Amino acid sequence: MTNTTATALHLAPLLPVWGLAVLGAAALAVCVWAAWRRARGAVWRAALFAVLLLCLGNPQLVREARTLRPDIVLLVTDESASMQTGERARDAAAARDALAERIARLPGLELRSITVPEAGNAGTRLFDATARALADIPRPRLAGVLMLTDGQVHDAPSAPDFDAPLHVLIPARGEETDRQLRILEAPGFGMVGQDVTLRVIAEDQGPVAPGAQQTSARLTIRHNGATARTETIRLGREYRFTLPVTHSGTNLVDLEIDPLSGEVSTSNNRQIISINGVRDRLRVLLVSGEPHQGERTWRRLLKADAAVDLVHFTILRPPEKDDLTPMNELSLIPFPVRELFQIRLRDFDLVIFDRFQNRGLLPSIYLENIADYVQAGGALLFSAGPEFIGVESLAGTPLAQILPAQPGAMITGAFRPQIPATGQRHPVTANLPGAHADAAPSWGPWYRRITPRNVRGDVVMTDEQNVPLLVLSHEGRGRVAMLLSDQIWLWSRGHQGGGPQAELLRRVAHWLMREPELEEETLAARIEAGRLIVERRSLSTAPPPAVTVTPPTGPAVTQPLTATAPGQARLDMPAPLPGPWQVDDGTRRAFAVTGSANPPEARDLRATATRLASAVQASRGTIRFLGTSGLPQIRRTAPAADAGGAAWIGLRQNRDYLTTGLSVSALLPPWLAFILIIGLAITIWYRESR
Repeated sequence: MTNTTATALHLAPLLPVWGLAVLGAAALAVCVWAAWRRARGAVWRAALFAVLLLCLGNPQLVREARTLRPDIVLLVTDESASMQTGERARDAAAARDALAERIARLPGLELRSITVPEAGNAGTRLFDATARALADIPRPRLAGVLMLTDGQVHDAPSAPDFDAPLHVLIPARGEETDRQLRILEAPGFGMVGQDVTLRVIAEDQGPVAPGAQQTSARLTIRHNGATARTETIRLGREYRFTLPVTHSGTNLVDLEIDPLSGEVSTSNNRQIISINGVRDRLRVLLVSGEPHQGERTWRRLLKADAAVDLVHFTILRPPEKDDLTPMNELSLIPFPVRELFQIRLRDFDLVIFDRFQNRGLLPSIYLENIADYVQAGGALLFSAGPEFIGVESLAGTPLAQILPAQPGAMITGAFRPQIPATGQRHPVTANLPGAHADAAPSWGPWYRRITPRNVRGDVVMTDEQNVPLLVLSHEGRGRVAMLLSDQIWLWSRGHQGGGPQAELLRRVAHWLMREPELEEETLAARIEAGRLIVERRSLSTAPPPAVTVTPPTGPAVTQPLTATAPGQARLDMPAPLPGPWQVDDGTRRAFAVTGSANPPEARDLRATATRLASAVQASRGTIRFLGTSGLPQIRRTAPAADAGGAAWIGLRQNRDYLTTGLSVSALLPPWLAFILIIGLAITIWYRESR
């Protein structure tokens, strides 16, 4: 702070101002009258009146001791998502340090600096942050506001609410061009098996070099990781298309428009849409062989689910059996073999064979249809009992080509199901109630099982001798689950403690129908409370690989995964930027989307002066592109002077001060006034008495 002294003349009248005015007018009238009459001593009378009025006005000499307070400049640095494009963040940080150094060298100037982070779907709110910072700054001391930003400000006013020059410094080489893809309509969910409609638009923004103008561009549409199709669309016009919802859970639609030559970034050329697939009704066909204790368990389990449409047939007797049963005791509904296994087979989401043996009811052509149905993407759950090792076993039919095991011998005797290492990693059997990673499960025993041959697929449940009990297999595009025992119903009865029969069968059925949370090889990502959560599941025993995380803007980073359970690994990291985050482990790719489909920070990634031009002009400030003109010099200017030149920017010099001392002295002391009045009176008497 600098100390100065200021002196001023101040009147402290002894009479009201109007009284002085009346006396002054009367004195003036007397003086004018005396001058008109050419009276002797008129001049001395005027002098006497002047001294009297001066005494009544009581003039004082005021001296102030002042301390000049430094002016304040506010430096606002934009750290939003768009500033992560290219080298903007690095250049802005270097410019901020250089500005701080230059301002520190200027006497009487104080720097206050703030940073403005990402504001989510609200975009970049520089002026809101500036207003909060100015609340702590006395306005008479504000010398100016400097903004380090790319110009993508979403709360820019036509004129700022502060009386000081606004200077915008943009870390770029000039106005940039950008192509963006925006989502106009995208449903949040869709019914499995039905189409959803999406609407998008692609636009070019900013100056385009001569000869580089385009009227159309190629749009690539990927659906759940596979390229669905490519289309050439008109720029600036809406494009509408449909896609099927293929499975329940997350369906990812990846849209990418070809880049524009010379555009600043291609990150907003891509949009990731997540559509939640919802099944209307699950259609299940349950075909049971001869009645047994577990048949009711299957029916009760499936009927308890309101989302399941169950078609159940129980084959009580073969058609060739002739035991003289009266006709009125026979079923009048024939088994609709052709309708179920040829006409409507593909209408079912899941087919279950429960202890079914082929007694001529299903000709080979229908069994081949079932095998083709599975190979084409269907699901089959096969529960085997003693009938599986007989001459009428389905293992001797065309269905054998999709069965993950062939029958061996029947073994009887008590045993307790176990979860092997593969089962501990597989989501169908991992963490089943009652299972323990380091001890045998506390489940009730079963008493009959079949030893299989030629097993393929994943064995997720065994007996104590590691003989497979539950095998899960991928067959073509479909899936098959084989349960090599018909004793699971004992768990539903609570036999010797029972077991998780309902949960196990629910998981098996949902795995067969491709529920995403039960996939054995997955890489999933989601955003929770501003953090990116990555979860990887695999049956491999190798350590989990590191993943490459690509944020909406900015460079990709490699992050390690932390093993959390057998076959499971996890990553938890900050995710402050809105938009699509991509995660890649080398073989799979996952996306997590935060914020809206078109976050403000991703709509336009150009460095531009257009958004802030009005506010800067109203404040008499300047806009500089640092990549072309470099960092300008800083000068102090008078309040009414220009605030910028060719290579400099001005900060107002306010000269605001704090009064630290005050002295007051009379300009006409009473003793001096008395002498003057007496002297003038004697002089007037002397002049007029001659």
